[in-house]
Amino acid sequence: MMSIKEMLEGYKAKKFSPVEVTREYINRTKRAKALNAFIELTEETALNQAKIAESRWSIGQAGKLEGIPLSYKDNIYVKGIPATSGSIIDRDFVPTENAPVIQKLQNEGAVMIGKTNMHEFAFGITNNNPFYGPARNPWNPDYISGGSSGGSAVSVAANLSAASIGTDTGGSIRIPASCCGLIGLKPTHGLINNSGTTLISWSMDHTGPIAKNTADLALVMEAMTNTSYTYENTTLKGWRIGIPSTYFTDRMEPEILEVYKDTLKKLEKLGALLFEVELPHAEEAGSLTFTVAMAEAGYVHRERIAENIDKYGNDVKAVMESSSAISAIEYINALTRKEQITAEFNRLFNEVDLIVTPTLPALPKPVGEEIIQLTDEPEPIFNCFIRYTSYFNLTGHPAISIPAGLSDDKLPVGVQFVGAKLNEQRLISAAAAFEKHFLGDFYKTREEVLKEQTFSFQ
Repeated sequence: MMSIKEMLEGYKAKKFSPVEVTREYINRTKRAKALNAFIELTEETALNQAKIAESRWSIGQAGKLEGIPLSYKDNIYVKGIPATSGSIIDRDFVPTENAPVIQKLQNEGAVMIGKTNMHEFAFGITNNNPFYGPARNPWNPDYISGGSSGGSAVSVAANLSAASIGTDTGGSIRIPASCCGLIGLKPTHGLINNSGTTLISWSMDHTGPIAKNTADLALVMEAMTNTSYTYENTTLKGWRIGIPSTYFTDRMEPEILEVYKDTLKKLEKLGALLFEVELPHAEEAGSLTFTVAMAEAGYVHRERIAENIDKYGNDVKAVMESSSAISAIEYINALTRKEQITAEFNRLFNEVDLIVTPTLPALPKPVGEEIIQLTDEPEPIFNCFIRYTSYFNLTGHPAISIPAGLSDDKLPVGVQFVGAKLNEQRLISAAAAFEKHFLGDFYKTREEVLKEQTFSFQ
């Protein structure tokens, strides 16, 4: 399983070529069709881009990701390639321009393997798509990948792309990253331009990468932001880490809690100092997230709702029908509270360098399971899975999910690091330090579980 760094070094040393690597990814994707990671495999485009990459390597003009095969969530626009957003409503929509983030990646030489499967219009966390089928978890194909960027995570975990670009409104990068044993970063709101994307909520949508390891994620982020991120020789000695005293350990499965507690002990071993903190209005933030997202989704989809309401899948249709029930006063009040809570949360970073939470309250569930019961009260899987992630969409702070362990049934468990705004470097540094000292065995296990997807020529 080659990393992006190893691929770039191999290209430079002429051990293999971008066309060879791209063909291998295309062939592997065809073999792994049952995982349903892609809505469209863009074979011809990929090979053409790989040939251009070979030419640029040969004349010494290679970009930061020259010849690296990436996949893109299907709500992100690529010129001339359908952007269905996982819905039959938009199946004939073909963008005439690249999204800015795609243009940046293409300028740096990235090769597009395809457009990935997703929860319809990104409003869901199972990626059980009624039109294109579920994206299946490579650790166990009977289980969900997480969503809404599920196909992106599957493509990376199964070695069908070197990394992927997803979107995140309530956890849609971090949730599938956790479910599939990967690293997923939701950057600071607005750091990466969201235009050229079919949005849910302009106030809370984020675009970011999913990758196998910290170095790969840092290299993709560098291409997306034109900023260098250090991922080597980092230390957590003396770092002040905030541990939420309430809410973020409420209503969770015992195996998740066990991995989370173990993670905190490991951070202390690295010299970090742990402090209990109170995240302001965490319970209220969950309902505010729903109000803002539904109101804005209703506006974004107003024409689709008027003309094609019966063409939505059942779960997204229910959301769109309910969106009109939110009044202007409710929406403005929610935005006001959003600003107030964000300001209070900002002040926490005067006291701590990082906040650490579980990514999810529960393990990945079998495809089709829509209700979870962690207490006496059953709840929809959607409500459960966004419980620890959506707060940071409301506030716009950067948050990264990294692998932290495995359940007894060998399903991945993630933890979430949250930092001050525009301090993605701190998250990447913390993830790199944890990875270096504690994730070696996890990565070996991941490679063994997914070994059928490795390079034939490596």
